[in-house]
Amino acid sequence: MSRTARERWWWFLWGLLTVLALGIAGYFVPPYLVGGTTVPDLDRTTPGYYTSLVLHAVPAGIALVTGPWQFIPRLRTRFPRLHRITGRVYLVSVVVASLVAVYSSAVTKSGFPLQVAFFVLIAAWLYTAAKAYRAIRRREVQLHRIWMVRNYALTFAAVTLRLYQLPLLVLMNSVTWLEYKDVYTVSAWLSLLGNVLVAEYFIIQRTLAPLARREPVQAQAPVPVRA
Repeated sequence: MSRTARERWWWFLWGLLTVLALGIAGYFVPPYLVGGTTVPDLDRTTPGYYTSLVLHAVPAGIALVTGPWQFIPRLRTRFPRLHRITGRVYLVSVVVASLVAVYSSAVTKSGFPLQVAFFVLIAAWLYTAAKAYRAIRRREVQLHRIWMVRNYALTFAAVTLRLYQLPLLVLMNSVTWLEYKDVYTVSAWLSLLGNVLVAEYFIIQRTLAPLARREPVQAQAPVPVRA
């Protein structure tokens, strides 16, 4: 693939990612601000559960919509101060959303498998954020970008989770034993594992492979032949 084709493909994927992030954040976050929700049969009896969802949704939505702009090279180059400010906003939003999600994940009534998926996501979300912050503090820019790709892949799980739900919700209408909590659990695991795999593939193809191609191959000394 030529360089021009790669750039066009990258911009197409970035545009799709950004539109989906803005759409999901715009659809799911505002109802929480007015005491509503888009989740069917949401548990409102567990003390503090709904409040924790609200406190999670707002910073998570901020992280979701600010993240894509951090990956545009021209913006990073022309507006470095803006990049640093939005980067701090993004990382603080991730930390707040993660910490609040600990409570909602612990008390959810959707079952143990979903709790495990959420706790794995929270741990990975915080870990990758910490590694990204530590790398940039050490001025390890390339390593910082790699960890940010991994971190935003976990942030974007909020989007892919909803996308996976769509066909499963249609299936739920025809399968009587399939419940919404099962749909939610399967979607959560698919979004977590799928996004991690896509992120690692992107890191290898976009970052590591070009570095490997530019690395000079040292010529081996000829082995003497004995008569």
